[in-house]
Amino acid sequence: MRQKMTDAEITAALPKLSGWTLKDGKLHREYQFPDFKHAMSFMHSAVEPIDKMDHHPEWFNVYNKVIVDLNTHDTGGITAKDFELGELLEGLSKRAL
Repeated sequence: MRQKMTDAEITAALPKLSGWTLKDGKLHREYQFPDFKHAMSFMHSAVEPIDKMDHHPEWFNVYNKVIVDLNTHDTGGITAKDFELGELLEGLSKRAL
């Protein structure tokens, strides 16, 4: 099981994930795409790598927007695995445009 990160560790790591913030104890990001097709393309492209990581996001889609919240439920907080998933999503979001 992953170790829950300290507030200091999270604060130090957060600037490496452009566009991500802390919200309600989770890593939070809102992506906006040109249209629904691009938003769905992003989400669909993430399915396989997310499943391989066995670390699934809380995400929500409305038209061209995808809202993502990450934390590790087993540890009750944010872990390095959440940052790894955030980096993966950042890379995939750029390809969906």
